[in-house]
Amino acid sequence: MSLDLAHPQITLTLNGETLALPARATDRLSEVLRDRAGAKDVKIGCNAGDCGACTVLLDGAPVCACITAAGQAEGRRVETLSGLVAQDPLAQGLARAFQARQAAQCGICTPGMMVSAVALLRQGPPQGETEVADALGGVLCRCTGYRKIIDAVLDAGADLPNPAAGGVGTAMPRLDGWAKVSGTERFADDVAPSDALYARVIRSPHHRARFRFGDLEAFRADNGLALVLTAADIPGENSFGVIPGFIDQPVMAEGEARFRGEPVACVVGDPAALEAMADFPVTWEELTPVLESAQARGGDLLHAGRAENIMTRGWVNRGDTDAALAQAAHVVEGNFSTGFIEHGYIEPEASVARRVGDRIEVQCCTQAPFMNREALARIMALPEDAVRIIPTAVGGGFGSKLDLTTQPFTALAAWRLGVPVRLALTRVESISSSTKRHPSAIHMRIGADAEGRIVAADFKGDFNTGAYSSWGPTVANRVPIHASGPYRTPNYRAESFGLHTNCAPAGAFRGFGVPQSAVAQEQLYDEMALALGIDRLRFRRMNCLQNGDPTGTGQVFERGMGIDACFDALIPAWERAQAEVAAYNARAAADGLRIRRGIGVAGGWYGCGNTSISNPSTIRAGVTPQGEIRLHQGAVDIGQGANTVITQIFATALGVSPDAITIIGPDTDVTPDAGKTSASRQTFITGNAARLCGEALRAQILRLGNVSDAAMIGTGPEGLTLSDGGEPRRVTLPDPVGDYALEAVESYDPPTTPLDDNGQGDPYAVFGTTAQMCELEVDLDLGTVKLLKITAAHDLGRAINPLLVEGQVEGGVAQGIGLALMEEFLPGRTENLHDYLIPTIGDVPPIETLIIESGDMHGPYGAKGLGEHCLIPTAPAVLNAIADATGIRIRHLPATPDRIRAAIAESNA
Repeated sequence: MSLDLAHPQITLTLNGETLALPARATDRLSEVLRDRAGAKDVKIGCNAGDCGACTVLLDGAPVCACITAAGQAEGRRVETLSGLVAQDPLAQGLARAFQARQAAQCGICTPGMMVSAVALLRQGPPQGETEVADALGGVLCRCTGYRKIIDAVLDAGADLPNPAAGGVGTAMPRLDGWAKVSGTERFADDVAPSDALYARVIRSPHHRARFRFGDLEAFRADNGLALVLTAADIPGENSFGVIPGFIDQPVMAEGEARFRGEPVACVVGDPAALEAMADFPVTWEELTPVLESAQARGGDLLHAGRAENIMTRGWVNRGDTDAALAQAAHVVEGNFSTGFIEHGYIEPEASVARRVGDRIEVQCCTQAPFMNREALARIMALPEDAVRIIPTAVGGGFGSKLDLTTQPFTALAAWRLGVPVRLALTRVESISSSTKRHPSAIHMRIGADAEGRIVAADFKGDFNTGAYSSWGPTVANRVPIHASGPYRTPNYRAESFGLHTNCAPAGAFRGFGVPQSAVAQEQLYDEMALALGIDRLRFRRMNCLQNGDPTGTGQVFERGMGIDACFDALIPAWERAQAEVAAYNARAAADGLRIRRGIGVAGGWYGCGNTSISNPSTIRAGVTPQGEIRLHQGAVDIGQGANTVITQIFATALGVSPDAITIIGPDTDVTPDAGKTSASRQTFITGNAARLCGEALRAQILRLGNVSDAAMIGTGPEGLTLSDGGEPRRVTLPDPVGDYALEAVESYDPPTTPLDDNGQGDPYAVFGTTAQMCELEVDLDLGTVKLLKITAAHDLGRAINPLLVEGQVEGGVAQGIGLALMEEFLPGRTENLHDYLIPTIGDVPPIETLIIESGDMHGPYGAKGLGEHCLIPTAPAVLNAIADATGIRIRHLPATPDRIRAAIAESNA
């Protein structure tokens, strides 16, 4: 190590190359590797050693580079994923296994996982999944549920078949998979140019406070900063949001901050200036906050015109619920609550912006590029076509990356300064300021007749939407439609309120409020079945919605309501588990063991797409004069595999292999609007647009050759060919118009209708349905829960890619486990990944996925969406299994050991 204090440096060997890098001994090794050696495959998720995404090998041993001092690497050998896959046969075999098993979804954790796995594999073949879990236990993943990762590590030395590309129904590898497993994928914080300035956001440390600034220009000059931004510097509207009528969140607060972590200013400069910067000149006057929805109606108003802090009300009413409950043979009811849930994606929010003439270009991690473009244009007082959004790879989203986060700050600064500006949030910033799953406070009553058929349900729910609206109106309106569950409920009333508090905004999170309502409804279904003496699965099966039955909104499906098939698929596992649990518990009681096993079951459903409003997607495709087929596919893939699935659908409709298609990825300048990646809409809606586009382009090609509809299209270096029962003939293409000789642009908007004053109508064209079963054991003394197995049956109409289906289900189940057992965001207290717990590789049990293909009347080749409803039944199935094992009910989530232990003690008192 150089002792020249003016120009310190370290010398290390990186992936076989000896480098002398400018660095202080105390610099983070991760920053030195990324910023000075260009090793962007070292990912930063927390800078605290909590997530493991930055794992590298130091002399062969895995370490978190974010908490390793650069001086510790002096004279030593450092290996990262890209170097390992390029040079080490073990790593190459592991990469092939990860690709074959689809063990990488978003890919942000993949370098940490694979580097840790290489260290394990170098010691010899692992002896089982426990050894793998121990070796990879320091790396967090929010997408996969870990099961495919374990499979891939165990298969790393196997001679695996190379999965071939194929159309609908083929378990082909994801198109972006190799970039993820080779360390070459680039996320938002990886793409900034080296000369970019850095932005830092100044945030409120209080839940609610008035504030005033000192002399900002003097502060800027004294600290060598390039720019200081406040709300006064915004040329357009200082507001953003996602729902018309609810555009109420300021980019930077003016005068009063309404939640801890709310931005009030932004500073821009080089890293040295920001590091040396004095305390920002702002004075705070702390005010009394409202933090719970129970306080909201009587608290100070956060927004003028929203009486009692009510943001919006959702309502569905069908039949005469009061009369039906009064006449019911059996009624069960209860109060239930859930807390804030953090999205917990491993990639913090990031963006880089640059001014290009009179336009602004922003590269960012986003789920909604066109929504981002519209909002930024309004903030910056620019026409929309002067704003370009280029999504990078997205390291997990789950709903929160629909909202603007870093983009306004980098765009405003780059516009003012004329140089690139970058911003990546710290983990604390991300957790404290990003949107959350809505906390809920629910009261529900359900009535049944003497034979066990549901006659009525009454649901009331308050949802804490935080300081600003975000996706709160969507949650408040979606919940009443879904709170009955996928069951016949002839008399039904559901009311929900979104209430403002001085908390971080609650927004979109996988399920949009439906998981919270399912916690109440499915636990009460268990209680009803037990009161009636009916098997819990059979009780649900006898009440399932069938094709032809009206839902709570009066909607009737002629085809595609597959919840009965989901429960039927669970019956063999249910009967096996019942016998095993009874035998185990009898032995445990006889032996004096304080462990009990239980099984639980729950159902769920989810309407794909927006609720009762237009939400189209558009796909464009063309054939170049050379015969190359290009697909302009604007749906953002956040790890779920949308770009692969949409390409498979397009290829099937066109009649070629996906290998023959060049993908043009999301970019508001070159791809049409495929809508936001949310609400399980991409496979269904954008998939339909891709099908229509493929069919339209195919028709043009066939007309050129004057051949039948059965003709086969061929591709190759010589261009397109057609064969119609004979030898292939080359297609003579017309002169191009623009880039293409042939072009097709098609859109799809699902058929829905507005809801009337009682919430009656057709809110969604498609519902996905699911039933899940949980097997677990509970330590009666400690209150700890050990999950043994989850069996998940999902009706998705048609499995476009079965392997991707399994990955989505396993990842959703893992998030449902977190909701049930461990996750709760407490503002000001759980703002990192060691205080806020998400499931680790040791928390997720084996998951068996049962794919049900009911065939939907609207979906592309019968397919429905999947992502949202994967987790809806998981938490209630876990809670029902805890009740089966212990006899106690946990009505406030999460079911932590202390809450379980206290409930057991109370039941024994």
